[in-house]
Amino acid sequence: MTSAIPPYGAVPPGWAANPSSWRQRLPIVALAMVGFAIASYLTAYQYGLVGDVWEPFFGDGSRTVLDSSLSRVLPVSDAALGAAAYLLDAVSGVFGGRARWRTMPWIVIVFGIAVGPLGAVSILLVIAQPVLYGAYCTLCLASAAVSLAMIAPAVDEVLASLQYLRGVHARGESTWRAFWGTRSARPSHTMSQT
Repeated sequence: MTSAIPPYGAVPPGWAANPSSWRQRLPIVALAMVGFAIASYLTAYQYGLVGDVWEPFFGDGSRTVLDSSLSRVLPVSDAALGAAAYLLDAVSGVFGGRARWRTMPWIVIVFGIAVGPLGAVSILLVIAQPVLYGAYCTLCLASAAVSLAMIAPAVDEVLASLQYLRGVHARGESTWRAFWGTRSARPSHTMSQT
């Protein structure tokens, strides 16, 4: 008699909830769209499409920060890069189904990179505001808060995918094929638990 192994479902072995569920991902996508809207507005200011930037708390702080040399270190403005990163967050957040932690680990990793390290860059830019320019930008701070709020929920899904890939590797199966979602094996009851 064999032990009952649940079907290869949406919840990773050893997890209480599905980190790829829409309930988990849609708030991240919504935050990414808020961040995209903020960054797009700041981009419009940096490229002269709007004449002034809204700043309720810090006087000329937003203009000082947004017109700084740091905001134009690259060929495109920092706000434009932020808008692109938020859009990548949103698109990679909606791509794939409820079991994408195992069916599409590659998109989960892209999502994790878009949310995590790119969010950390946003936070570093906010830290640079008072250090380099003695100024703050309200919408820049709001954007950083959005980035920070997205990181923790996204990490769960990345960890589930990494756990899955580790289990595939431990069973001697192709991690590369599993990473791209081109394998159809069922999970082993010996897969490590978290």
